[in-house]
Amino acid sequence: MQRFAKILAIITVLGLALYALKQGVFASFTDTNWLANYLAEQGNEGLVVLFLVGAAYTSVGGPRQFMAFAFGFALGGVNGALLGTLSALLGCIITFYFARFVFRSSLKKRFQSKLTRLENLIVQRTILKMIMIRILPLSSNFLTNLAAGSTHISAWRFFTGSGIGFLPQMLVFSFAGAGVGLSDNNSLLISIGLFICASIIAFYLYKTRLREQISEVIEDK
Repeated sequence: MQRFAKILAIITVLGLALYALKQGVFASFTDTNWLANYLAEQGNEGLVVLFLVGAAYTSVGGPRQFMAFAFGFALGGVNGALLGTLSALLGCIITFYFARFVFRSSLKKRFQSKLTRLENLIVQRTILKMIMIRILPLSSNFLTNLAAGSTHISAWRFFTGSGIGFLPQMLVFSFAGAGVGLSDNNSLLISIGLFICASIIAFYLYKTRLREQISEVIEDK
């Protein structure tokens, strides 16, 4: 029964992904002009749809930075960053639990030693370490979510650290998108300033011993 449920989940997700690709949903989502027009026509209902599409987009490895740019273009810097971060976080949650409940056993059989090393590294101070991984970033978000979902680490700590770590980059790209969309030099300057701040934070984290420990695990995948 459990195996049947896993197979059904895989078929369902793959079917939805193929349908979305065939209908051009993801292609439209990456078109900033289409996104702005869609929100203007559909209002709050359209916002909910795009929030869910964004979650699906990032859950299969779509770049959250581009999503932040698109939301910033359509909604403005702050609103775009917040919505984009929450959407990316939902995508993170989807991938995490999909790995935990569907692929966990197969991933652990194939990558047992690497997953154990990752779990031992981030099981303590999970929030801080996930903030660091997301800010730098040291690995693909998609692969990180899959790997973490295959371990026993605290889900809420993983999500909290991920959400906080997502925000700096999302703000940078969202304000860049807002500046382009509104021809607003102030938004572009804010984006540059945020980028500098995020770079300083990333450089500080890069110089710590924690960075070396995480890199040893992430780069070995």
